[in-house]
Amino acid sequence: MLIEFTPSGIFCPRAGIYIDPSRSVDKAVITHSHSDHARKGSRAYLTSRGNAGILRHRIGTSASIEGIEFGEEVMINGVSISLYPAGHVPGSAQVRLEFGGEVCVVTGDYKTESDGLSESFELLRCNVLVTESTFALPLFKWDKQEIIRDSVVDWWKRNSAKGLTSFLCAYSLGKSQRLIKLLHRHIPHLYVHPLIERTNDAVRRSGYDVPEARVMNFQTVTKEMKGALSIVPPSFTGSDDAEKLAPYTKAFASGWMAVRGSRRSRNAGAGFPVSDHADWNGLNEVVRQSEAERVFVVHGFADEFSRWLNVNGINATPVRGGTLKPGTETASVRSGG
Repeated sequence: MLIEFTPSGIFCPRAGIYIDPSRSVDKAVITHSHSDHARKGSRAYLTSRGNAGILRHRIGTSASIEGIEFGEEVMINGVSISLYPAGHVPGSAQVRLEFGGEVCVVTGDYKTESDGLSESFELLRCNVLVTESTFALPLFKWDKQEIIRDSVVDWWKRNSAKGLTSFLCAYSLGKSQRLIKLLHRHIPHLYVHPLIERTNDAVRRSGYDVPEARVMNFQTVTKEMKGALSIVPPSFTGSDDAEKLAPYTKAFASGWMAVRGSRRSRNAGAGFPVSDHADWNGLNEVVRQSEAERVFVVHGFADEFSRWLNVNGINATPVRGGTLKPGTETASVRSGG
């Protein structure tokens, strides 16, 4: 098989490359720039053209980063390496490897619903598929974007009528830009935290259409900022700067908000189940339509999703901690050292 699962990450020994390595390596292929997939310290990075600038923003300007177009082929020791849209966040990619008639696809994180900002997910057929499983339970089924937008707008209007400032907590890369694009025509005086605006700038410079929003200025808190809606990092609420805009309420934009307990545990006034990952239906559709003979499941409900796939006639194996679960190794797969 083309890949091995090692403590350093998914490894293609013939090409000498690691995909989203967890440690410093010589050659890293990066699916996207979230910190659990893109780490500093590797000697050379290969990623999509759209992600190259974002990756540089995230890990530093001194990194050796090569960006290639989607569908462009790079040959290393006879292995064909190419990247295709994953739909997760701007520039996110699936990695397609081909050698000797075998095709392996490592999806990274992916989303099958188009968000109007990221490149739309492209289905790839393969012999071996590595799929994420972040939300691989039947309870996770996402609403349409328009429903989410209207829910957020209604929430903000109710808060504003009560004299409350609204903080919508979201990750700075992907989720925040998606929310800005979704809400900017529907909420006047939409604000973003300065940390998010820095990421917005990197995403815009990489060619993505992120609408302008007002940047929060904590040195001069204006009457206009109070009662407005601001997109902020999850850690912002409770800070001294947040208190300058009191009274306020907060909500989280996350797929985990589909679970009521998550809302209570975060003590949020509201929760909006908006995710940059595929939901239950999307995950099943991708696995089924890939026509893969072997499926390896990572990142999330790997055990549960693997059991479901096997019951439904698909040969699936969970991967935990970078290696296959004990007892699941086969002659064609071996754990790395």
